Amino acid sequence: MSFILCIETGTSTCSVSLGQKGRVIDVEESHDPENSHAKNTTVFIDSILKRQSLRVKDLGAVCVSKGPGSYTGLRIGVSVAKGICYGSGIPLLAVGSLQAMAHGAMEMIKDGKQQSIPSMLCPMIDARRMEVYSQLFSANAEALTGVEAKVLDANSFSDYLTENKILFFGNGSEKAKEVITLPNALFLDGFNPSARFMIHLAEKLYNQNKFEDVAYFEPFYLKNFVATVAKNKVLGQK
Repeated sequence: MSFILCIETGTSTCSVSLGQKGRVIDVEESHDPENSHAKNTTVFIDSILKRQSLRVKDLGAVCVSKGPGSYTGLRIGVSVAKGICYGSGIPLLAVGSLQAMAHGAMEMIKDGKQQSIPSMLCPMIDARRMEVYSQLFSANAEALTGVEAKVLDANSFSDYLTENKILFFGNGSEKAKEVITLPNALFLDGFNPSARFMIHLAEKLYNQNKFEDVAYFEPFYLKNFVATVAKNKVLGQK
């Protein structure tokens, strides 16, 4: 059966995993706040392939986390995935970052790592200030809403929280915890995205032949990239 290499670089996590038949074979990852993804991604891929005595041509496909998330991080992951696919003639797959996170949380709940069982899952990726990228899922990780960039306040998700226990997780949930105080709001601390959460989704896409166009595929940024100006003035300006 074909091996699928999965790449997650959309947050401070840089993660690479290898799967086969929907099962995780190997994982390399770092949760480095310095975001050294450009250096780590290819090193992790090389380490996994060497440990498993595989070559790139032995892969059936490469799957990349498509976003939303960090603009630079997503570009790195997609560029590496495209390079491998184009150079080796293997197909490209793409999984939504929030969807993969929802599957990761669902696995943790099944493993008993979350004591209070929620009826909804809400992965959150920090989008700076009080804004997050978020999406609501059922307890079985089925999408209930679309992906959105949401500015958090005390009323966020209140319509859902009146009748549903919602589990918030991901680095964006840290600021959600500060403002969302309704009793049905649950929080899973210390959750990190991982390429291992992509394996099942990637296998499903592969079996359905849902491949991306290697030449034209772009990450799902959700928001336009905005360049910031350094606080220190450019040399020579007054």
